[in-house]
Amino acid sequence: MAEQPVNNNSSDEIDLGQLFQMIGRAFERFFSFIGSIFKGIFHLVILLLLFVQKNFIVLSAAVLVGAVAGYFLDKSLPEKYVSKMVVEPNFNSVQQLYNNIDFYNDLAKAQDSTTLATALNITEHEAASISQIFVDSYSDENQKIELFDDFIKNLDTTTIKTIDFENYLKNFNSLDARFHQISVVSYDNKVAKKLQPAIIGSISVNDYFKLQKKINDENLDLQERIYKKQLTEIDSLQSLYRTVLIKGADKPMQGTNINLAENGESQNKELALVQEREVLKGRLVELNRERANKSEILNVISDFPTRGVKQKGFWKSYKFVLPLILLGFVLVILGIIGLNAFLKTYNNP
Repeated sequence: MAEQPVNNNSSDEIDLGQLFQMIGRAFERFFSFIGSIFKGIFHLVILLLLFVQKNFIVLSAAVLVGAVAGYFLDKSLPEKYVSKMVVEPNFNSVQQLYNNIDFYNDLAKAQDSTTLATALNITEHEAASISQIFVDSYSDENQKIELFDDFIKNLDTTTIKTIDFENYLKNFNSLDARFHQISVVSYDNKVAKKLQPAIIGSISVNDYFKLQKKINDENLDLQERIYKKQLTEIDSLQSLYRTVLIKGADKPMQGTNINLAENGESQNKELALVQEREVLKGRLVELNRERANKSEILNVISDFPTRGVKQKGFWKSYKFVLPLILLGFVLVILGIIGLNAFLKTYNNP
């Protein structure tokens, strides 16, 4: 009896049908899960609206009382003024700058006007008017790129391959910035200008930074003398090459024997000297620029203004902050009352 061929069509159709059913059930469960999330969010929103509706009068009263009280506080309390100064610390003095400013700020917060007046060389009344002193970095993307370029110049080829700009930015902090902004918040709009000499002097009198500046000045002077000596030697060589060329041109040509190679070589040497001279001139320019940047331990890019400006901004005013505080306090109280009621019903169903 001949063997009947196996027919797999029906089994394949059953397998495909089961697969599509599984896929359909998976999508159904997925969309049901998404729907449950939206239902939960909608339920929470409704509960929140019901809570607000139930306690609308109390919440509105808290916001209104806070706004009125904040308005009168803004009117009654003296105005605060902000003054800012931008500086560029040299010779790794940025950490000392931050430490000093933090010290002044701690004294201002503690209202230790006597110590603060002594530290900043002002009167106790002026020191008492200072509310806050702080410093933060002042840099943009271009400055960070320049700092990264200066950073990799001092690295070897192998290390440079392992560091890119993104990794550099991840490890970048406020102390790495080139410029830093010192801000003074005070009730006296003229006091910040009087602080400037003391703030700068507290860095400049440091013996370590003074030694670093002295050594840097000596190195710059030495480098300048070397460059100028090299320029003088180049001038002498150029003069010598010109003399040789002139004497060579004055010699009568013997037959058709013209030594073009020697003339070409002399011209190439003179051209190389001209290029080297331009390089040295560029280095002298960079040297002068560095001398100007490192002329002080703490460069003042922008002074404190003669008068500070009012600390503006609705978000910092009491008529905005106080309503939020009262509203938060009322919400906490209502939440505790609601929780207490829920616990009572939970224990006594």
